[in-house]
Order: sequence, then structure tokens, then C-alpha cells
Amino acid sequence: MLSTAATSGDSPTADSVEERILDAALIQFERVGVRKTTIEDIARAADVDRATVYRRIGSRDDVVRAAFGREVRRLLADLREIPARHDSFDDIVVDVFATVITRWRSHALVERLLTLEADRLLPQLTVDGATFFLLSVSASTEILGKVLEDNRFPDIPDLTARVEVVCRVVHSLILQPVGSLDTASPEALADYARTYIVPILTH
Repeated sequence: MLSTAATSGDSPTADSVEERILDAALIQFERVGVRKTTIEDIARAADVDRATVYRRIGSRDDVVRAAFGREVRRLLADLREIPARHDSFDDIVVDVFATVITRWRSHALVERLLTLEADRLLPQLTVDGATFFLLSVSASTEILGKVLEDNRFPDIPDLTARVEVVCRVVHSLILQPVGSLDTASPEALADYARTYIVPILTH
């Protein structure tokens, strides 16, 4: 559902305008794809003019990056809620791993772009994806580091390096889900994580 302007009569804030633009863009991208979406389409759906889209966010490619960035931040916020649901470090790692892959694989925009517009998505996740990748490594390290500290689990001195290895595995499994090992379901992902991912972080 698109955000709505404040009903108090006040002008919408910059953040609310940008959120509305990104909401509209995401719906358009999912509906017709990035290639067929224009700034005019996004502006019309967000009930703003073209100049506002350019001024607040930028070109269509900038809007794509901003929309993906927001989805990444939303996922990371959800991941921060996971540790409270488990008592063991292993269970937390398994849940985080399975949640990340399941969320991206089932994301309507990612599914569409991987199927129909891979040439647009792949740069965002590869050669132009350094910002998102580094954000994922940093946030995941922060989440797991806090888990270790809060629960007085054994310290992992090279945690950041180990998390980066895991993030690269996650990245690969999202881009290429087909392989000799089953990762098609949440249950299979959980088994995969217990067998291969937990040892990377703990051994």
C-alpha cells in the first residue's frame, strides 16, 4: 500500500515524499519491470511531479538503487529481531541464514528481475553492489557480535572475516539456487546452514 500524505494539513516531510516515491517505484517495477517503467510512471503513482523524483532521488537507476537499499535495510531490521527467539548461537545463525535467502528468493522484484531483466539486476548485486554487500557484512557482524556478548558465548576474534565468507555464500545461493545440494525449502536451508555455515563461524 502506498504511503499517504499527512492529514493534518501540514506539508509532507522529505522522508515521507521519498518513501512514497520508493513505494510507487517498487510497485511499478514489480508490475511491469524496470525497463518499462519511466520516471513519469513513478511520479504519477506517487502523486508528485517528475522534478520531485529527480530532486529527491535522481534518475531511474538511482531510484532502483534506493529501492533496493531500502529493502536491504528492512531485512536487516527484521534480522535484528531473530536473536530474541533463540537460546543458542547455532540456532540464531541458522535462522538468520535461512531468513535472508528465503526473503530474497521470494521477493517479487528480485524474482522478476532475475527472470526477465537479469542484465539490470546483476550489476546491482555484483560489480555495482559493493555498498550493499559491505552493509550486509557490517550489519551481520554487528548482530552476531551482540549475540555473543549478550549471551556470554565464546568470542570469535575474526568474526568479521568469517561473516564475509558466509555473506559470499549467501550471495551465491541467491543468484544461483540450483546445485547438487538441496536449498529449495526453508527446512533444506536450515540443514545446509547447520552442516556448512555454522562451522564457518564457530570452528
